[in-house]
Amino acid sequence: MFGFRLDRRYNVRMSAERGKVIVAMSGGVDSAVAASMLIDAGYEVTGVFMCLGSAGGADTASRGCCSPSDAADARLVADTLGIELFVLDLSDAFAPLIADFAAEYAAGRTPNPCIHCNTLIKFGRLLDRADSLGADYIATGHYARIIDFQGQPAIARAAAGGKDQSYALFGIPRDILGRILLPVGRIADKQQVRRVAQSLGLVVHDKPDSQEICFAPDDDYISVLKSMAPEALTPGDIIDSSGTVLGKHDGYGRFTIGQRRGLRVAAGVPMYVTKIDPATATVTIGPRDEVMSRRLTASRANWHHDVPQQFTATAQIRYNHSGAQAEVRLTGEQTFEVEFIQPVGAITPGQAVVVYDADRLLGGGWID
Repeated sequence: MFGFRLDRRYNVRMSAERGKVIVAMSGGVDSAVAASMLIDAGYEVTGVFMCLGSAGGADTASRGCCSPSDAADARLVADTLGIELFVLDLSDAFAPLIADFAAEYAAGRTPNPCIHCNTLIKFGRLLDRADSLGADYIATGHYARIIDFQGQPAIARAAAGGKDQSYALFGIPRDILGRILLPVGRIADKQQVRRVAQSLGLVVHDKPDSQEICFAPDDDYISVLKSMAPEALTPGDIIDSSGTVLGKHDGYGRFTIGQRRGLRVAAGVPMYVTKIDPATATVTIGPRDEVMSRRLTASRANWHHDVPQQFTATAQIRYNHSGAQAEVRLTGEQTFEVEFIQPVGAITPGQAVVVYDADRLLGGGWID
């Protein structure tokens, strides 16, 4: 339709039968093109715009996850594609995620709310909506692939390596992988996504990607802490590993492990945050070698595949980390340890460690 047909390189994972699919329409270009690809592939497509942002008390006129401009863009895309669009108010489900975000900072950890949102809302509540509408599949504009591995569905890294978002999908329950479609994950170039959108006459073809925490416009997460976890902004000492006081800070929640900028300490060599102690509101800093480590422990594990008690894999410790070779050892039903072959920088409690076999996502957990 609209003069565009899928090249074989971009085919979504499908059986011989098409079905009904619910697409999360964010008002952005990626979900718009995902919907068009599924229509072109023969699916019966319905769009859902998930309204989340009001839960955080944010100004809904701002560039957030429930802004009027995003809702209007989603509507325009749906009208252009000729599909129905539902608006789903999920602010009640989103509120606990914001509370957890603030609590993690108060505990001296650095949270990743996007992973929780994907797990509980975009691939949780959206699936509930799909069931209520009798849909077979749910789809999003995430840059990742659903592949077949030994007859079972698996998540794999996106063809567009620089845009890969599979790290943020490790928490999706294993038993729903067969109901997920991720069409744009097979396109190797984000500019191709924009060209497809332009060829379809979609108004979002040149819309900038959002880089914000959706409930903290302009990435002002400090305002969230002020209202929900003011203890995270308790001032205290900045010390070195020997306990020597090097300076003062105005809130330990303003720091994360591995942070270099904004320390306001003159030490003669670059210094990095190595530890955050909420009990004393103390932030410890040190030279680069003190932020390097080979080991971590993780809990709340979610495995997409059966894994042995001990195995070698690639472990990724944050979204923009390329991953490193490591030995993974299961220590309990939902706990495991990772020992890297070479030291890695800034292993951060609160972030996820996600484990891969080449490009295939095996699962992951939360760094303790």
